[in-house]
Amino acid sequence: MKMEKAILVGVNTDRTDQDFNESMNELAALTETAGAEPVLNMFQNMDKVHPATYIGKGKLEELSSAVEEFEPELIIFNSELSPSQNRNLSEELNARVIDRTQLILDIFAQRARSKEGKLQVQLAQLEYMLPRLGGQGVELSRLGGGIGTRGPGETKLETDRRHIRREIREIKRKLEQVVRHRSIYRERRKQNQAFQIALIGYTNAGKSTIFNLLTHADSYEEDQLFATLDPLSRKCILPSGFETIMTDTVGFIKDLPTSLIASFRSTLEEVKEADFLLHIVDASHQNHADHEKTVKKLLHELGMDQIPRMTVYNKEDLLSEKFVADRSDPFVLMSAVKKENQKVLSALEKEVKQVLKPYTMTISSDNGKMLAQLKKESMLISLSFNEEKEHYIAEGFISKDHPLAAKI
Repeated sequence: MKMEKAILVGVNTDRTDQDFNESMNELAALTETAGAEPVLNMFQNMDKVHPATYIGKGKLEELSSAVEEFEPELIIFNSELSPSQNRNLSEELNARVIDRTQLILDIFAQRARSKEGKLQVQLAQLEYMLPRLGGQGVELSRLGGGIGTRGPGETKLETDRRHIRREIREIKRKLEQVVRHRSIYRERRKQNQAFQIALIGYTNAGKSTIFNLLTHADSYEEDQLFATLDPLSRKCILPSGFETIMTDTVGFIKDLPTSLIASFRSTLEEVKEADFLLHIVDASHQNHADHEKTVKKLLHELGMDQIPRMTVYNKEDLLSEKFVADRSDPFVLMSAVKKENQKVLSALEKEVKQVLKPYTMTISSDNGKMLAQLKKESMLISLSFNEEKEHYIAEGFISKDHPLAAKI
């Protein structure tokens, strides 16, 4: 299939050169993930973006010439364009104009596999599209239907608007049902007292690869941004035999529009319900420290930074001696390529113990049910039998809010 050619355009208002270059590199990676080929990067340093055309007049003329020379199908802007900027640029340039948000939405549309993921993407796309439908918006929406505005006299624009609003309502209704089903599953998992671990990290950090390694699952693995969109949960067994539920989640990204975070609420709800977070970092990436900060900032904004966590620095095999780990969280260095899952599981178990409550319990030899429950629902570290008193002595760790914890 022939790849579309794209020109990438950015305006640097107040970032450092390194931050701006990283942002433009990320835009190029997003473009390739969406299936287009960047043929030219254009950027401009300005105090603020031009309110009508995003870039200045001279740069717009330069861009017009570049469009004639390279004949791209797409021009992609590195920030979200306002409806009027998009309209003005589309009139001026002989190519399809989109912005970073639309590009991410396109990738989401390609990647979503579950019913819920697809609905989330449709919702975000429609909500993005609504204010960008043509120019007569305000005057027409004031009419609001009614006498004199219905029938054949109604403009196509307002019909489109009404149709989109109807679709948005319908998708929201369907999503509420899906979210209800998901919360029922979550409650069931909670009743079963499953300890929940969520994998988080910057997009393309290698979460799905490590998820597959730790759970022996088959989550979609690809060296692309946003390879995983739908939360996927699998059983993960720690070295002691303690069973946990591990969930792989959508990647975080810098400057991810808030509308997208909102539309992926249920994916992030999986994270909110977790007992422990495993933060995956591509340690070989030159901006890994910046990526870590982005993830932590988003966790803080989403009210999730109180959940205990551990950092897994992946790609240890590619590290230079200059690498410095952030020591604010417990961490482990590993290589997914070398399949170092036991190294991660052992470090994870050590940290999970800190979250659980230690216990010592005597169980009569005829109470097989209690024994089975402890083996299944707690981290049983040792079990010995006292022949004289005919009871077992069990030692281990258990969730603080587990019903058994009150009896211990």
